[in-house]
Amino acid sequence: MSTTKAPEAKVTIPVEGMTCAACSGRVQRALETMEGVGSANVNLMLKNATVVFDPERVSPEALVERIRSTGYGAELVLEERSAFDEQEAQDRVQAEEFRTLARKAAFSLVAAALGMVLSMPVMAATASGVHGGHAGLADPFMRWSMRVIDPWLRGVVPWIYAVDHRVWLAVLLTLTVAVMGWAGRHFYTRAWAAFRHRSADMNTLVAVGTGAAFVYSLVATFVPELFSRHGLAPDVYYEAVLFIIALILLGNALEARAKRQTSTALRALADLQPPTARVLRDEQEVDVPVEEVRAGDVVIVRPGERIPVDGEVLSGASAVDESMLTGESLPVEKGPGAKVIGGTINRTGSFRYRATTLGADSVLARIVRLMRDAQGSRAPIQNLADRISAVFVPVVIAIALVTFATWYLLTPTAPLIRAFAAAVTVLIIACPCAMGLAVPTAVMVATGRGAGQGILIKGGEALQRAGDVDVVVLDKTGTVTEGRPTVTELEVVEGDDELRVLGLVASLERGSEHPLADAIVEHARRRGVRLAEVEGFASQTGRGATGVVDGSAVAVGSARLMKEWAIDVMPLRDRAEALAALGRTPVYVAVDGRLAGLIGVADPLRAGAREAIAGLKRMGLSVVLLTGDNRRTAEAIARQAGIDRFVAEVLPEGKVEEVKRLQAEGKVVAMVGDGINDAPALAQADLGIAIGTGTDIAAEAGDVVLMRPELDGVSGAIALSRRTMRTMKQNLFWAFIYNVIGIPVAAGVLYPAFGLLLSPILASAAMAFSSVSVVTNSLRLRRASLAAV
Repeated sequence: MSTTKAPEAKVTIPVEGMTCAACSGRVQRALETMEGVGSANVNLMLKNATVVFDPERVSPEALVERIRSTGYGAELVLEERSAFDEQEAQDRVQAEEFRTLARKAAFSLVAAALGMVLSMPVMAATASGVHGGHAGLADPFMRWSMRVIDPWLRGVVPWIYAVDHRVWLAVLLTLTVAVMGWAGRHFYTRAWAAFRHRSADMNTLVAVGTGAAFVYSLVATFVPELFSRHGLAPDVYYEAVLFIIALILLGNALEARAKRQTSTALRALADLQPPTARVLRDEQEVDVPVEEVRAGDVVIVRPGERIPVDGEVLSGASAVDESMLTGESLPVEKGPGAKVIGGTINRTGSFRYRATTLGADSVLARIVRLMRDAQGSRAPIQNLADRISAVFVPVVIAIALVTFATWYLLTPTAPLIRAFAAAVTVLIIACPCAMGLAVPTAVMVATGRGAGQGILIKGGEALQRAGDVDVVVLDKTGTVTEGRPTVTELEVVEGDDELRVLGLVASLERGSEHPLADAIVEHARRRGVRLAEVEGFASQTGRGATGVVDGSAVAVGSARLMKEWAIDVMPLRDRAEALAALGRTPVYVAVDGRLAGLIGVADPLRAGAREAIAGLKRMGLSVVLLTGDNRRTAEAIARQAGIDRFVAEVLPEGKVEEVKRLQAEGKVVAMVGDGINDAPALAQADLGIAIGTGTDIAAEAGDVVLMRPELDGVSGAIALSRRTMRTMKQNLFWAFIYNVIGIPVAAGVLYPAFGLLLSPILASAAMAFSSVSVVTNSLRLRRASLAAV
């Protein structure tokens, strides 16, 4: 029975109105339950939904309607936008969000301060003659104000106490309506939308809490005798409503400002591309917008200028600073034939180069796209917060109702007022915002931090998985070694001509893509050897190559290949073992069924490899060298690199089996390779780390791409993951513990033993700054050390 994989499409839809984990969780659940949707990720930080779906079963328009059905706004982005355009649009939205919140917070804070001052004469008037006086006030913050601020005000502005308190009640009512109707309007409209869709979120808590306080105050304002006939002061809570809205808006504004800082690295990358390029048109140097540069154009770059697009140097030489993309601190020398990357800085000389990859295919655009996808992705640990937030708001409302009933039934004095104040405090202090921000903010900052060091992490899942790794498997060629081997020895058996044997071998190897083959061909060319055409070329995976050159059957490769061809290697075996003991790869040559020679190829240990491997060991990781080379060579390289365990003479499929074997032992395996030849093993590993070159950053098989070939990026990626996971757990802990402690205190559990109550105003301040603290904690990752510890 054959199965055909359903077609997949992917769309990212901006979502408006989400403010907390309950919001994003509701949208995500709605999308995930749609027929035809493979996966959905709703990101509270980026305010978007990324959906993988079957276009034959569901349309993007249907996805938009599904989001709208949950009470949130959604629109398809119809125009094709580059990663740069998307980042610019996101920056504009974030900047406007911060400005709007800052204006509303400033207005509300001024109104709240004025409301506090005007509340003093109002409370003085309403509390006089009522049992308990000021001490009978239910709000502990207002009791403190009457005890501390009221005497001071009487001395500074005594005239406000001479005005009829009903005038100040009217002013307070006007201020409150203005703040609720403009600055805090979105709390109520979003809460109503959630209610209409039979759901609840943070806006529900704020709207119910402040709405109840406002309605209570209206009754006390217009029908005060309902309270006074029962010996209660007709207290109003206008100043509490003002302060709650003001402090929450202030927290939102600070949160928006902090969230903008989480995108600093991505914004800096997007800003690297210069707006114009100097190109050669009709033998004239012309400055054109970078969007108008065409593939094949000759671009001129002078010292100190930023390279506008990717290309290949035609003439001239310089040193180019690529640190902003690769993390490499030293400038890289560039000459004819060298590749240059758009966005990097030309330091010393002038040169001309031919434009190659442009637009969305450029290295910089691909990095920005990869980072945007990573920052919009989901770490598995987020599921915990989502499960809690799904039931959080209804549970809080239930706790508030129980709190009201308990205080009303058990309090001997002013039960209604105390019950009401405690219930409002419970509603206000509980906020799922911090839970929704705990993981995404850490992912955004960590992926930005990694990119600044040349470590590109493809999403939250890979970021989390890297921290669980306990075994690192290193491919040898191009990973532990330089990957640029050179021929060091050539020996032929007695009676054969050295140059003839070299010519036959080089001619055959010209058809191979293996680095050892390139070394032999390059050696032959340097010695001026003529290369002939090959017939019947066949690559023997992991063993060598065979073919017919100038009428001679030629086989080049390992002792295993020679054995398959029944070639006796004894005459040169001792010499081959001696070469292998020095870390060189012995390559046997057979011509017309007999042994003809032996070539020694050296691939030196990569600079810094030994130190990087020592760093991995210090982190408590096991390191394994994996190679198709012979055992003696592998042993020598492992010894030079400081690796205790190695597996040699493995074919590509054998690498996959070795990774599986380690996984069967219960190990979490990271495979490090070049992302091409090692793609199956990279895909099989729990974490695939592809060694890039600064221009090849789209290694699809890798979960992590290292822009620099140095191995210290491996320990850097794992160290970053461990620090990020620690930060995520801290964020979630404080987000949870804040509510675990705050809600009972707000409900009054400490009152019987300690007489401690929490004011709705203080509750709003605590709620507002809880999410700010989570974002601020995540921002510490921008300075996190990635050194192996």
